[in-house]
Amino acid sequence: MTPKSAAKPKRSAKAADESQPAARPIALVLVDDNRLLREGLTAMIHSQPGFKVLAASADAAEALQTVRQARPDVVLLDFGLEDHDSLSLTATVHADVPGARVIVMGLLPAQEDVADYVRAGASGFIMKDASFEAFFATIRAVAGGAEILPDALTNSLFTQIARNAVPADRARVLESVRLTSRERQVIDLLGEGLSNKEIASRLNIAVHTVKSHVHNVLEKLSLHSRLEVAAFTHSGRAARVDSR
Repeated sequence: MTPKSAAKPKRSAKAADESQPAARPIALVLVDDNRLLREGLTAMIHSQPGFKVLAASADAAEALQTVRQARPDVVLLDFGLEDHDSLSLTATVHADVPGARVIVMGLLPAQEDVADYVRAGASGFIMKDASFEAFFATIRAVAGGAEILPDALTNSLFTQIARNAVPADRARVLESVRLTSRERQVIDLLGEGLSNKEIASRLNIAVHTVKSHVHNVLEKLSLHSRLEVAAFTHSGRAARVDSR
């Protein structure tokens, strides 16, 4: 009689999870000339799983060199650097290392400042009174491709960008520009604040395809950022409400 082969032991769900490679931590560079705040933020970030501070510096030139070499996912930049222009640093990081997304911290609630930083390439903002949860949620969202505004500034910024960046009402612009049906879908989803990954999931297409559509939309509408596309969408909704 042939002996039965031994049954293979079942792997627990926990063991299966542990066999999966850990997700790569979000790599950060912190630029803040307040030593106490800089060291405090670094310690706080290190206390959380899924994050890695590559460098924390008060010197903008030193931090920029690190960004160029290490190519982090996110650069946390203090709005009020005393010895350097934070706005020009944002623009330089965006131009030299487009993959490093800039989050501006401690921004004063002035919509003109926010609009300038958006045009320079900033992807997110963290206010001085942000909660612990909001701080990390913003970093995760921006690292994932989203663009984040403080709730208190969203409406006023949309109003300004719509006024300054959109030369005509949404309906007339869309009529004059040849957009594919997929590009129109992407515009609407950008208006909802969705990230590339979320748009890809909603439309059942690849993330790199979404990126291509976003690039085409920006070029065709002569806009400079996803936030301007969102403002463009909101301006159209406002116009429809006003016309009722």
